[in-house]
This record gives sequence, structure tokens and C-alpha cells, in this order.
Amino acid sequence: MYKIILASAITMSCVGCASIVNETTQPVKLETADAGGKLINGAACKLTNDYGVVTTSSGNTAQVHRSNKDLEITCTSTENPDATARAISRANAGLAGNILIGGGIGAVVDHARGTAYTYPTWVRLVFGKSLVFDRRAEKDGSPVVGVDEGAKEKIEVAKK
Repeated sequence: MYKIILASAITMSCVGCASIVNETTQPVKLETADAGGKLINGAACKLTNDYGVVTTSSGNTAQVHRSNKDLEITCTSTENPDATARAISRANAGLAGNILIGGGIGAVVDHARGTAYTYPTWVRLVFGKSLVFDRRAEKDGSPVVGVDEGAKEKIEVAKK
């Protein structure tokens, strides 16, 4: 009986919290709009991180592999200049659970598999702009508000 309990405890300590709670992929809803805010569906979009490339059309939801690296997004349309974005990868509650509970091995496993991280779940790119999307700004029922990449860089320089 003790051997079974011990074996179970060892097995559970080697599995990360986020690996149990989260899948290795997550859905990202992708929209594109013109400068006036009018939604334009059907643009060819490419989502890239260290696990590979996913292609889809704007107006759809794509399954992307979770990673600790940011997700680079480019959408193209023959009628508009490219829309580009960076979706910031943020640690999720599964990683925090590993740290709090003391599952150091689990934290390493979750980090390596990407399950400890999450991207924004709904983004709206704007043609002709380069935006940054941060899950921290996520609100239920609406896309994450993107920050202009150029404006963000200027703000960071001004803070120094």
C-alpha cells in the first residue's frame, strides 16, 4: 500500500500543474480591421512562435501552440497594407501553482511544454499598423486592445 502511495506521489510531483490544467495549444480569435475600424474578414494570416507557423484567415479562430515566446502575427490583404502584431506570452496560474506548491520539476516541465503560458484569446489587428497585444488587458466579451508598437517604444524610451 505504501509503495502505491509513494509511486503516486512521485508521479504527481513530476507532472506540472499547468500540464494537467492546460492543453499544449490554445485558441486565438483573429480579426482584422481597416483604419476606420471596419472589420474585414478573409485576410491571409500567419501566426508564428518557436513551435512553428499556423495559417488561417481573419475572422477565424486558430489553435496555436503555447510557448514562453511571444506570438508574431502578420495578416495580408491585396486591398490593404499589412497588419502586424505581437501577442505577448504571459505565465498563467498553472505555473504559479507549481511554484506555490513546490513542484519545481512540474514548473520545468510546464515551461518546456509551453503549458505554463497563455496568449491573448482575441485580437483585432489593424491594416497598416503594428500592434502589441497583452493578455493583462483582456476583458471578457471583447478583443484585447492593441498598443501601437511605435508608440510603446517611444514610451519605454521616455521612461529611461
